[in-house]
Amino acid sequence: MKPEGDKETTFDNAVDGVDGAGSNGADVAETDGAAPASLEEQLAEATRRADENYDLYLRERAELENFRKRSARDRIEASRFAIEPLARDLLPVVDNLERAVAHAIATGEAPAVIEGVEMVLGSAGEMLERHGVQRINAVGQVFDPSLHEALAQVESDEVEANHVVEQFLPGYKLHDRLLRAAQVSVSTGPATGEDEKS
Repeated sequence: MKPEGDKETTFDNAVDGVDGAGSNGADVAETDGAAPASLEEQLAEATRRADENYDLYLRERAELENFRKRSARDRIEASRFAIEPLARDLLPVVDNLERAVAHAIATGEAPAVIEGVEMVLGSAGEMLERHGVQRINAVGQVFDPSLHEALAQVESDEVEANHVVEQFLPGYKLHDRLLRAAQVSVSTGPATGEDEKS
């Protein structure tokens, strides 16, 4: 009898083993099915993060490059306009030399004195030009408020309206920056009949 009982027990155990194997197999299949989905999600997340980091890297590189360009421009600008304070201080000296020459010519001073002052004036003008200072000659030009300062308006038959008639003080530019506006008088055109009658 025992052998039969042993067989039954063995059969039951075998059936239990099959059931257990079946359930374990299902568990493995479910796990195997979930793993690829999880890996795909992880890959997608890693790819998204990599794209974000790469975009951030590109932005930082662009910002650094812009900073370098701005710094280079600032250095160039500082170098080009470093003379500006000195040039502004020299302009009144040049003005006085020009007045001295004009006065000497008008009063008939010794030609040697006039020649000497003109030489000094010429040297100062050349020095300013070497450093980018340019004189603005306004007489006869169209009035430009960005370059000229109108001190008076005068009627003129010779000069068109809105043109400079006379320059009281020359203007100067340092490269493309205005150092001093030219002080001028501006034509309003010919006198009208009403003005002549009055």
